[in-house]
Amino acid sequence: MLFGNASATEPVAVQILTDLGLEPVLTARLQALENGNSRYLKDLKVNLSTALKAESLGAKAAYLIAVAVAANASHDALLAAFSDKARAEGATDADIAEAIACTSLMNANNVYYRFRHFMHEEFYDKAPAGIRMSIMANPVLGKELFELISLAVSAINGCELCVTSHEKTLVGHGTEKIRIHDAVRLAAVLKSVVVLL
Repeated sequence: MLFGNASATEPVAVQILTDLGLEPVLTARLQALENGNSRYLKDLKVNLSTALKAESLGAKAAYLIAVAVAANASHDALLAAFSDKARAEGATDADIAEAIACTSLMNANNVYYRFRHFMHEEFYDKAPAGIRMSIMANPVLGKELFELISLAVSAINGCELCVTSHEKTLVGHGTEKIRIHDAVRLAAVLKSVVVLL
């Protein structure tokens, strides 16, 4: 089920929640935008539709990236909704579990490698990370999608070293730059939604 199935007669904030698969109960932030007749709600609805329907990603990959973003934000209702949408597009429980595991691993890596990058000190650069990452060796999702999710989460978490490393790996695997762009754009738009939930 693709994004954009809500009734056009409902308030835009309710349409967004319905399209996301969430209960149509407005948070204080969404209610403030609705009360203020904010034009941003329409922009957000369009942004979500555009990002989730990016041809370069395909529905299954888009919803698995969305699962990762929801997990990264610790938003259980959004995680459940995107998991359901991913399953409807053919994702397995193992795919969803790995998207969540990848998100957890990236959170460890993003903190650790951001620290190393900030320090610019040889000792830290040469110290073994000691962070086990066996799921990266043979991912259930396939190497390319695992890297794409890793990149999206790393972009949200602001780790320059991880972002550049994952982007380089993706390009090396032959991933088109539009697919990389669309994955990061999707992560960015979903991050903007989480702020309102």
